[in-house]
Amino acid sequence: MACDGRGRPLVFLVTAGTRNECTQAEAVIDAIRVAGPGPGRPRRRPERVVADKGYSARSFRACLRKRGIKATIPERVDQLAGRARRGGRRCGFDRAVHRRRNVVERCFHRLKQWRGIATHYDKHPARYRAAIILAGTLIWLNT
Repeated sequence: MACDGRGRPLVFLVTAGTRNECTQAEAVIDAIRVAGPGPGRPRRRPERVVADKGYSARSFRACLRKRGIKATIPERVDQLAGRARRGGRRCGFDRAVHRRRNVVERCFHRLKQWRGIATHYDKHPARYRAAIILAGTLIWLNT
């Protein structure tokens, strides 16, 4: 899931429960479309991506660089050790920006107020996605 700076959901992708979420990060970034206040094409590129260490893969960082998107993602310990061994410098990391990542966690919390979403009552992906879209729409209407 991707959400805006106010904690409103923008994009949902439903995958198998055993799938690692960082493998779908590029697809989530590609699916973002935000309509502006007037006519014209929707905005497709966020200004910044704030994520946790699970998204610290080199391929995802390269994907963001290719699109010109700033990233605030802490590096994993093994990545830091590898950089130090090779003599490279650390990635830029802004702690103040990263503290705002809890907006995404609060968005997940709001979605899980719906018991059917929290407990995965719907086993069919299309129905589960429909429930998430309905809950996301209500979040947009209430904020």
